[in-house]
Amino acid sequence: MKVAEVVAFPLQYPEPHDSNKLRYVTLVRIKAEDGTVGWGECISQWPEAALAVKVLVERGLAPLLRGRDALDVRGLWELMRGHSTWYGRGGITNFAISAIDIALHDLKGKLLGVPVYQLLGGKVISRLRACASIIVDMDNLERTAQEFAGYVQRGYTAVKGGWGKNPATAFGLNANRDLALVKLVREAIGNNVAYMVDVGTHVKWDIAHAIKMTRKFEEFDVFWVEEPLAPDDLEGYARLRNSTRSLIATGEKEWDVHAFRRLVENRAADVIMPDVGKAEGITGVKQIIDMAALNNVFYNPHSWSTAINTAASLHLCASATNTIIFELKPNPNPMQHELVVSPIDQEDGFVHVPEGSGLGIEVKEDVVQKYLFD
Repeated sequence: MKVAEVVAFPLQYPEPHDSNKLRYVTLVRIKAEDGTVGWGECISQWPEAALAVKVLVERGLAPLLRGRDALDVRGLWELMRGHSTWYGRGGITNFAISAIDIALHDLKGKLLGVPVYQLLGGKVISRLRACASIIVDMDNLERTAQEFAGYVQRGYTAVKGGWGKNPATAFGLNANRDLALVKLVREAIGNNVAYMVDVGTHVKWDIAHAIKMTRKFEEFDVFWVEEPLAPDDLEGYARLRNSTRSLIATGEKEWDVHAFRRLVENRAADVIMPDVGKAEGITGVKQIIDMAALNNVFYNPHSWSTAINTAASLHLCASATNTIIFELKPNPNPMQHELVVSPIDQEDGFVHVPEGSGLGIEVKEDVVQKYLFD
């Protein structure tokens, strides 16, 4: 079965979990000659990036793919990487390749009548512990703590929060405020719920402060501390791991298996967090997961964009041996609950791997048109 059509759709949508700030993703639809369709996505994030991805997909990579065997996913991935070598790896290139690769996996699964996890070697696990993942409101610590408590009441047994809805008061900028929030959250959720903190990119901690704060967080049984240092500070991350007990997580800003191999070889993280919508798609992230597993490093997908990314990440988790939890946006939002027919949500504290052919989701094309941006 040959590839007949490759089309990109830059989307703009308000994110309820971030005070309805506008966010951007780019979807890719690939159609086979028999009319079967596969969907992919990249987390392009900014308007100029979303538009640039469309140009690269439709004018640069689509001509390479049309007329080729839709089942030859790895071969097409290598073809796209080879073609794009001249203008670089990472950035817009990786966004385009990631979206196309996810769509090709979805298409192949549908053509063969199997779930994507079967294309990756089969299913090791069928469900993961669900984690409610939010951007916190540091201007009202009590309300934030009660919000976390509400997610626990809904069945979540893990919660994660960080960054900050207001950059001026973001998590990580004020040590006393940070510790006050962590204390309030732990009191609100109880002792049996896993709690992770995400420092994010609003702040720039040095290694001494990162060690000091992580040790203080440990008093409240914080399961992991995420991105407390600059992404390329491998020496700092290694020192932090050797100086603290909590797990250290990072990697959502990395682009390919080579970057993650450096993290793993330098023992810089306990948990790596590739995003399938930027780290060269399912083909690229599967290599990252397997490399990490061989080195006893956990995999936790960064998946905070659309239901397509969520489904692709779940299939990767299903075929992995080194997963811990799975993060979800806990409240209704356009790209998770409106975009697909049957949204992926937690049930009794777990999120289940989609069954059915391909990614196991059905994208609503009218919703794609609703949020189309150009």
